[in-house]
Amino acid sequence: MTRSACCLIAIFAACCCAPAAPRFEVSFPASAHSEPITGRVFVILSHSETQEPRLQAGGWRSAGLLFGVDVDQLRPGQWAVIGESTLGYPANSLKDVATGDYYAQAAIDVYTRFNRADGHTIWAHMDQWEGQQFNRSPGNLYSQTQRVHFDPSRGGAITLELTKVVPPVEAPPDTQWVKRVKIQSNLLSQFWGHAMYLGATVLLPKGYDEHPAERYPVIYSQGHFGLMAPFGFSDRQTGDFAQQWMSNDFPRAIAVTFQHPTPYFDDSYAVNSANNGPYGDALLQELVPYLEEHFRMIREPRARTLTGGSTGGWESLALQVLHPDFFNGTWTFFPDPVDFRRYQLVNIYEDDNAFQAPGFEYAIPERPMMRTAEGQVTVTMRGMSQLEEVLGSKARSCQQLEAWEAVYGPVGPDGYPRPLWDKRTGKIDREVANYMRDHGYDLGAYMKKNWDSLGPRLKGKLHLYCGDMDNYYLNLAVYLLEDFLKTTNAGATFDYGRPMKGHGWHPDSNAALVKTMAAQMQSGAAR
Repeated sequence: MTRSACCLIAIFAACCCAPAAPRFEVSFPASAHSEPITGRVFVILSHSETQEPRLQAGGWRSAGLLFGVDVDQLRPGQWAVIGESTLGYPANSLKDVATGDYYAQAAIDVYTRFNRADGHTIWAHMDQWEGQQFNRSPGNLYSQTQRVHFDPSRGGAITLELTKVVPPVEAPPDTQWVKRVKIQSNLLSQFWGHAMYLGATVLLPKGYDEHPAERYPVIYSQGHFGLMAPFGFSDRQTGDFAQQWMSNDFPRAIAVTFQHPTPYFDDSYAVNSANNGPYGDALLQELVPYLEEHFRMIREPRARTLTGGSTGGWESLALQVLHPDFFNGTWTFFPDPVDFRRYQLVNIYEDDNAFQAPGFEYAIPERPMMRTAEGQVTVTMRGMSQLEEVLGSKARSCQQLEAWEAVYGPVGPDGYPRPLWDKRTGKIDREVANYMRDHGYDLGAYMKKNWDSLGPRLKGKLHLYCGDMDNYYLNLAVYLLEDFLKTTNAGATFDYGRPMKGHGWHPDSNAALVKTMAAQMQSGAAR
């Protein structure tokens, strides 16, 4: 036998003996879902057995390792493979997972086909009234949790079968104080080519049933999707707010929270957008009129006020600024970026990269996305972007950064939101940044551009609160907005709760806030 032949045999033998790359093979039986599924398959690994791995995953505080891959018309019994080339978070790949014992679970986020009115056809998850949580969404599939030993050096396949189906959401029952509504939106259904819904939870004042001729002012409290009552009210009288709301000497008003999930997030941000459709119109032209018809609300601008925090903070400010004659003031708390020169720490108009701080030639610092109130960085922009890419391709992560892109940004050629920056490199797309500003989503820029018209209509109506150590650096954009409004006669108020107040800081109790808002509505004019 020649030397070359021996070498070939040796190489062949080595290849045959080398273990296959480690992978997870995920399937579902027809008994769980009889039709093919287009969606995203996940595998979650965790050392903790306190709850199912799928319930530990999905956010930046995830306790597990998450891996995800798209599937297109995956049939019952067919395998979806999570392998070494599959992107993960926080581990980049299965190759980076340490050898050891894990609790493993698989899940699939089922997508719906939307034939939109703008001519695009896309696949995305249709919210099932759970608030865009893939691990809890009714109709999604998941596997039993398995105890597995994972060893990248040994390779081989670990199989997981999706035999379980998430059950429907059960809304809390209505009570004397709390009522819930859900309506189909004609405007949104036409845009999406699919039945789309809006909802609201309504908190009624004391004496509402006893005084059928009485009409009441309304507080619209904005925030993430949820079915609980505004301000955390419970008629079990377990909290100070509930006790005051039900007392004889508390202001009589109706409080409302909206439910308006989109295929891209648990909340539409209450504005019209190219990707989400006419949510602003739907809320003000369909949902609010429905509420005013079915509940005894005063149908006048003087009797409508706004509040909200974080996502709800941006919404409350946007609704007031974009509809200055419809509402009589906003009490806005720790809002999402209100000036995109501080899109958290990024200046989207001047910075080239979202991941790295500008102005450094060597040892370029990573840009943080989240910190503690003491300043300890907990998540970077790079890390959050990677998590979102794992949770969903084409801006379908239903997480924060891509939610903003869906609301503020243009539609890409493929029908999905065009990214503001590359999720792998952080390079900013200046055209997208300019689109966001030019279409009015940078609220600070919008106010400056339109102040001659807006100023008289917003006087005394803007009240902003944000901790000086907001965990997401949201205070920086609020500072810029304050700088501008100080040059006007808007009479806007700002409070930062110094020192070291983080995200969620609130200067007063909810009861005190309601009293302040009720007084402004009672006066009939903004203060």
